[in-house]
Amino acid sequence: MAKSKQSKSVTCTPEELDDIITAPSGGLQMLPSNAYDEVYPRIYVGEESIGKSRVGLRDLGITHVVNTAMGKGQFYVNTNHVMFQKVGIKFYGFEAMDMLNFQLTSFFEKSADFIEHALKEEGKVMVHCKVGASRSATIVIAFLMIKRHMTVQEAVRMVRSKREIAPNEGFLQQLCNLNDKLHNSGHFEGKKVDVI
Repeated sequence: MAKSKQSKSVTCTPEELDDIITAPSGGLQMLPSNAYDEVYPRIYVGEESIGKSRVGLRDLGITHVVNTAMGKGQFYVNTNHVMFQKVGIKFYGFEAMDMLNFQLTSFFEKSADFIEHALKEEGKVMVHCKVGASRSATIVIAFLMIKRHMTVQEAVRMVRSKREIAPNEGFLQQLCNLNDKLHNSGHFEGKKVDVI
């Protein structure tokens, strides 16, 4: 099937995204060096320790939390809306596994809407998972694509410029699929990209 020149320029592969992610570290996959980082104005990506710390979140001025690894067990972070009500933090969480075949796509729109609502309220959002490298990073990249009209490459570069990330290959493919879908719907055409 022949593709137009324009669609070819935005099509991506997980390998291409992995190259963007590993380029700053000489081709090596790096885990985050900080518990959290601000990756876009008022959006933070973090690990379990900050995701569970009501005092730490409050001190940072966080008003909204997205737990992308909700649940009990070794690979999850056991938090819920009740524990944040007392400190006035709004919460959205879902149980996602950091596995190649897990469909994180079903959480892209709702997470993006929650983050966008927080920013419109002049809030600050902490998006976290266990390590703050795969699930949470993928959700923030999807937000930048959906709500800030960045291509997947632009969104990955922005997040990686602020934090070491390591979305699994399956998540990278889902981001590529989202990129194709947004491109085919005209989402990126004539949009001013807000790059910091």
